[in-house]
Amino acid sequence: MQYTTLNTVDGLNQAIATLLGGLMDHEVVDAVMVPTRQPHGRVVMQSLIADRAGLANIDPFAPVVTTSAAKQVAALTHRPAGRPVAVVLRSCEVRGTIELAKLHQSHLDDLLLIGLDCFGRYENSAYIDLAAGDEHLSTTFLAQATGGGGTTLEGVEITTACQACEYPVPGNVDLRLAVIGADVGKQIWVEALSDKGREALAALGLDTEEGTPEGRSSAIADLTALREAFKKQLFEEFTARTDTMDGLREVLAGCINCYNCRVACPVCYCRECVFVTDTFRHDGEQYLAWAEKRGQLKLPTDTTFYHLTRMVHMSTLCVGCGQCSSACPNDLPIMELFRTVSEQTQHRFAYHPGADPQEAQPLAVFYDEEFNEVTGQTK
Repeated sequence: MQYTTLNTVDGLNQAIATLLGGLMDHEVVDAVMVPTRQPHGRVVMQSLIADRAGLANIDPFAPVVTTSAAKQVAALTHRPAGRPVAVVLRSCEVRGTIELAKLHQSHLDDLLLIGLDCFGRYENSAYIDLAAGDEHLSTTFLAQATGGGGTTLEGVEITTACQACEYPVPGNVDLRLAVIGADVGKQIWVEALSDKGREALAALGLDTEEGTPEGRSSAIADLTALREAFKKQLFEEFTARTDTMDGLREVLAGCINCYNCRVACPVCYCRECVFVTDTFRHDGEQYLAWAEKRGQLKLPTDTTFYHLTRMVHMSTLCVGCGQCSSACPNDLPIMELFRTVSEQTQHRFAYHPGADPQEAQPLAVFYDEEFNEVTGQTK
């Protein structure tokens, strides 16, 4: 691996903007998709920038992800345009993009994938409140996190999904903006992980070194260990809470069938969901029949069935981004439920979503002995 150092004394975002602008100036890419501060408020969202001037407002390390960029990448590349674009993504977004590529819903050929080290994100509303009191929130957050001060600002903690994420460093990218182990007020690193990434740095004429920056490996190991411990405790507690159908129904009792979790999920991939078809549009007579049979009928119906179906459908692909919980209007712990289940299904198939772009998804192939191996049953 090769890396170069970016001087950030004059500002983190300015340094990254210079890097991305160089990629455009040297025609490495035609455009850049990167988190950007929007002109109408404190909202930071992915923006596709084709004019270098637009890079003045980028904020890639803002501790917020309003929606998973994997869906935006899919929209951008589902029909390859043949024009190179750099996309700046967090680890969960990279892994979601890779899984969608396996499903032929996005294509990677035209992309220069730039990954971000990630200390986590706040919920959207919490971020807006924090940003109102600190116009340099991204730098404040990173300086505290890299300096060993944790990720809590003004009593607000990052999402549970991020606290349980064991992938703070994105893999399978061409370039990586590396901040773990760095003094972000002075410098960060740009790591090249592929031939495409090395060619991009060469095009910019940047001096590179071989290896890993000093202190980075141990800082990554410490952060990963902290998150693994949190995840282990979370899964143990949630497994005990949902080990019966009554427990599961209690967790999902507040579901209103808005399907926000499905829409927000980057890897819930069906073009048409069965739950929004006539299959689940019941006649009034059917509702009355159920009510008469049971004495009373909770409305809306099919809420637990909906979540069980989604678990069967895509738990092998869950990347743990937590967008499902963030999108829920009733604050149901959807992420905790799905990650607890997906941990088991992914372990059964020895499959880690986004880890290998060439590895087939578990339910996309069939092997003669697979049923016995996965279920533990014998002939």
